[in-house]
Amino acid sequence: MRGIMKKIYPKLRQALPAVCYLVFYLTWFFLIENIHGREYTIIHMKADDKIPFCEYFIIPYILWFFYIAWILIYLLFNNIKDFHKCCAFLFTGMTVFLIVSTLFPNMHFLRPAVMPRDNIFARLVSILYRIDTATNLWPSIHVYNSLGVLFAVTHNTRLGSKKTVKTGCFLLTVLIILATLFLKQHSLFDVMTAFIMAAVVYVITYRTEVLTGIRHAYIKYHNHKRKETQWY
Repeated sequence: MRGIMKKIYPKLRQALPAVCYLVFYLTWFFLIENIHGREYTIIHMKADDKIPFCEYFIIPYILWFFYIAWILIYLLFNNIKDFHKCCAFLFTGMTVFLIVSTLFPNMHFLRPAVMPRDNIFARLVSILYRIDTATNLWPSIHVYNSLGVLFAVTHNTRLGSKKTVKTGCFLLTVLIILATLFLKQHSLFDVMTAFIMAAVVYVITYRTEVLTGIRHAYIKYHNHKRKETQWY
């Protein structure tokens, strides 16, 4: 037992800053959610009206919480460098979200007034609606963080080498993103801006890998052209 604790304790210490940030994030979010008298900007796109409500997507939506936790815990115990990079990615976007929500309060009216069907999935969605208000949604953190952990998986040596894991994470990420739309939790605008923010932060967080990849691609292309020249 002592041997196990000796291994776990250093990891818990390394995770402490992440836990502190989570407390900071939840506190800030709770405060802005409970400010009364704010004027909200309505977020809506015409395409939102074409997307049907589907309560079955509550499953991948809930799995999001376990997905994020699983990847972070795995990285914490297996590759601390990747853990720090993943946290840097997630926390950057989450902080941007808090700032946007504070300076630019937003909301939508996409949710159905009455559930179209009565089943366990619809009841779970009703509970979600009661817990999570339709305010401060832009950009979608569900989408952004899903992309963040998917990037972490693909850049991790162990997880990235396992095709089954990568494929599973990719499919789950896609389902989670679709869930934000089919559950009427987010506008398509929230999803699109989350993708844009993820792309920007990805280059910043993983810039070394990106630049190295570009360099290798250039060298490969240059060598190929040189061989063609020698052939002729």
